[in-house]
Amino acid sequence: MDKQPKSQNLLPFFFLYLLLSSFNLSLAGTVGNSGQSSTGENPFTAKASLIRYWNRQIPNNLPKPFFLLSKASPLNAIDSAILTKLASQNALSSHLLTFCSSANLFCFPDSSPSLEKYGKDVNFAMYSDKNFTNYGTSRLGGVDSFKNYSDGGNIAVDSFRQYSRDSSGHDDEFDNYAPDVNVVDGSFTTYGSDATGGSGEFNNYDRFVNVPNLRFTTYGLDANGREQSFSSYTQETNTGTEAFTGYGKNGNGVPTEFGNYGNGSNGVGSTFTGYGELGNGANDSFTSYAFDSNSPKNNFRSYGDGGSSAIDGFASYRDKANVGDDSFQSYAKNSNSANVDFENYGNSVNEGTETFKGYAKGSENQTIGFKNYGLNNTFKDYAIKGITFAEYSNSSSATSSTLAGSGSSVNRWVEPGKFFRESMLKQGTVMPLPDIRDKMPKRSFLPRSISSKLPFSTSRVSELKQIFHARGNSSMVRVLENTLAECERAPSRGETKRCVGSVEDMIDFAVSVLGHNLVVRSTEGVKGSKKNVMIGKVKGINGGRVTVSVSCHQSLFPYLVYYCHSVPKVRVYEADILDVKSKAKINHGVAICHIDTSAWSPDHGAFVALGSSPGLIEVCHWIFENDMTWTVAD
Repeated sequence: MDKQPKSQNLLPFFFLYLLLSSFNLSLAGTVGNSGQSSTGENPFTAKASLIRYWNRQIPNNLPKPFFLLSKASPLNAIDSAILTKLASQNALSSHLLTFCSSANLFCFPDSSPSLEKYGKDVNFAMYSDKNFTNYGTSRLGGVDSFKNYSDGGNIAVDSFRQYSRDSSGHDDEFDNYAPDVNVVDGSFTTYGSDATGGSGEFNNYDRFVNVPNLRFTTYGLDANGREQSFSSYTQETNTGTEAFTGYGKNGNGVPTEFGNYGNGSNGVGSTFTGYGELGNGANDSFTSYAFDSNSPKNNFRSYGDGGSSAIDGFASYRDKANVGDDSFQSYAKNSNSANVDFENYGNSVNEGTETFKGYAKGSENQTIGFKNYGLNNTFKDYAIKGITFAEYSNSSSATSSTLAGSGSSVNRWVEPGKFFRESMLKQGTVMPLPDIRDKMPKRSFLPRSISSKLPFSTSRVSELKQIFHARGNSSMVRVLENTLAECERAPSRGETKRCVGSVEDMIDFAVSVLGHNLVVRSTEGVKGSKKNVMIGKVKGINGGRVTVSVSCHQSLFPYLVYYCHSVPKVRVYEADILDVKSKAKINHGVAICHIDTSAWSPDHGAFVALGSSPGLIEVCHWIFENDMTWTVAD
């Protein structure tokens, strides 16, 4: 039988399109602040489907916000149907590149081919997502420069395995590496192993990064006299980890400098396991490490274990930081002639904690000094001989310590304007506006037909890892695990919470808490961020009465996921934000004031910034870009 002409094959679809197009789909209007679709827009798009669903669930005909509708899936009907079928067949993993690209997802690229064949001096400028395996092996002299590498991208995934192995006098320079990148995943495994001489410089590495995950595993293994310096490393970076495992193991005379490491960062943790293990003549200095940062967490396990004649200096470590938590377990254990100085260590603007367990135990001829060391420290089972405490705990922070008294507390580091009192929301008030920019990767929601078929629980995280090619201890593994754990966390007292992967799911949750007559708001833009601004006209939502809202905040995940929760006993405000000098309107902000703070932690940043305690004051904050709050319509 002859095949039908293509035009005849398409006739059923053509008639179906005409039939559906004749329906009254309530799509009149223009896309904009109203959120409505223009006449003639394809009724099969995800946005058109969302608008129909919105009109059924929230039939008040109020304008729909463009910022939320714009996050609808960009998939057309055909691609959506194909991907839905692949999801139901558990076959998306084999089509990940197409899936991520067409659905506008946040995915890590698979490893690129190795660049090991390049053997001369190279300036790697404006590179990104490369695999440097065995690159520079057995090099004699020369310099490789990584300048403006992965500059300003969304994701940087780089692998440096056995880079400069067996080299002699070879220098590597990482200058301005991955600045302003959202998520960085870097792996330096046996980098510089068996190398002699030469140096590796990390200058302005990962500055202004949102979520770094950096792994230095047996970096400098068996190296001889190879110098490493980390200057301005992860400066002003937000939330991430760096792991130094077996760094400099069996090394001989390997000096390492950590200067301005983690300055101004937020919630960055570092783990040093077996760092300098069995090394000879190591010389490591930590100067201004985690300076002016927020809640740094550093874990030194078996650092310098079995080493000989090591010199370690911690000067102004964690100075002016907010809190912080450091653990030294078996530091310099079984070492010989170690010399460690802790000078002006841990003088946070509010006390952190340090734990020393088995410190220098089994060592000989060590000299360890603590000078002007901070408070709230615990020493368990540490070496008695060779350790001196000079002006220990001479700090302005107040807490208890096994070796110290107390002082007066001071406010810790909190970004100016992040929290404020309700009385500040008055016309004419000048106040700092925090950085309200959305720093998450740009992503879209998935159609509910696809998201509903994907696993979303810690019990099935292995399936998610397989779908999104998340392997080992990569950043994507952490992204999946952390978000799932937060979504499954038990709600706080009085809180109702749900993580949603589509606007439809968000609408359902908001309706379940507040009913069907709803409106959603967000701050209009980001102008004025990190500057002093003037408050213009202020309007209290629902007449300024205490009410209930549903706030939704982005979570980091391959597709767009929001953490939504009910917030009882709040007042919500809209306010014009003006330029201080010209008095011109530059933004329109939405602020929420929590009237009941009795269930909040005493260590909450709001009380740190405002100087109070749970239940004694109300606390207000702005709704940041692309976050939102739902309320009953006026």
